[in-house]
Amino acid sequence: MYLTTEKKQELFENHGRLRAKSDTGSAESQIALFSYRINHLTEHLKQHKHDFSTRLGLLKLVGKRRRLLNYLHDRDIERYRAILAELNLRK
Repeated sequence: MYLTTEKKQELFENHGRLRAKSDTGSAESQIALFSYRINHLTEHLKQHKHDFSTRLGLLKLVGKRRRLLNYLHDRDIERYRAILAELNLRK
């Protein structure tokens, strides 16, 4: 499996607002998790071009991440800019 419990904990530690294993609900940690999954699905779709169900899942994840980024942009612009820089996302 590509996403183990240890990898999730590492993502939450590195990108969570509180920088703790238990910080799984903050917008930053969720955006980091979605970005990891999006990168994995993108690599999968490069090899399997006709996997349309995976493509649909990828588009849904991108939409979820976009909504969280919009939320963060409206609430706290500094946190928004920090997560964009950490994950090398472009707006």
